Amino acid sequence: MKKVLALLLAIIMAVSFTACGNSSADEEGKVKIGVLQRLEHTSLDQAREGFVQALADNGYVDGVNMILDYQNAQNDQSNLQVMADRLINDENDLILAIATGAAQTLAARPHEIPVLITAVTDPVDAGVLESMENPGTIISGTSDVSPMKAQLELMLKLKPDVETVGLLYTSGEDNSVIQIAQVKEILDEMGVAYVAQTVTNTNDVQQAVQSLVTKCDAIYIPTDNVLAASMALVADITWPANIPVIAGAESMVMDGGLATIGLSYYALGYQTGEMAVKVLEGADISTMPVETQNEYRYIINGDAVDAMTGITIPQDLQQYIQYGE
Repeated sequence: MKKVLALLLAIIMAVSFTACGNSSADEEGKVKIGVLQRLEHTSLDQAREGFVQALADNGYVDGVNMILDYQNAQNDQSNLQVMADRLINDENDLILAIATGAAQTLAARPHEIPVLITAVTDPVDAGVLESMENPGTIISGTSDVSPMKAQLELMLKLKPDVETVGLLYTSGEDNSVIQIAQVKEILDEMGVAYVAQTVTNTNDVQQAVQSLVTKCDAIYIPTDNVLAASMALVADITWPANIPVIAGAESMVMDGGLATIGLSYYALGYQTGEMAVKVLEGADISTMPVETQNEYRYIINGDAVDAMTGITIPQDLQQYIQYGE
């Protein structure tokens, strides 16, 4: 009996070692890519999905010849720091940082892993890079800068009688602060008054929007992560109040805004993925300028149009009306 037990034990150990050996062999030779995402909402998720698709279209497939380590910090700074350290210590071949907070966290750490950023409006002002044109470091990527003047002109086209614009943004998001400063300058040039309302997290959104709709005729929201995750709540308040919301990204519009001329975060992520392919195949990231999206498109939320009174979509824009699923 002892001989039988010993034999069984030996077989089990042999199988275990073989399994471990196969697991290690399976990972050997695969490209390792880490993804650090600040929080989960439609825009950032689409950026990640576009990035992964671009890699797949160029032969880098998760689970086949690539290992993708996705880390979502759920908008918690301590999580960002721990997850950034983990991705660096795991010696990934490349790391994608989605949103400004993730980019800042990785930029603050000493390491030599190439980092591509996306969904970061101004990486220079955010302290991530010294130059958009010539990064000169291990960080490059794509900016989600929006055509803010065109968006505000669209607001006035959809509601010509706007006298005061409400500016809604998160005070702790550098990208939002930068955008709102530019929006204020544009509105000053247009001679349109504005009132600003800030939030610090999603818990502030309901009260902030309820206050703002009593002070303005329309609301502008930049590409702001906290508010992008709260657009359904924004719609619950602004639609009954007949206050149109122009948002920085098309995903924010379809999640509760009225309209925008903006970028596609999926396309932006795809563009970043194409940059990743170049880096993986030997390109020097320090010489790769930060890219922006040059093609913007109109998008109008048909559900919002139907829910509000006093909003008439001009004939030349009706082709851009879309309805949610």
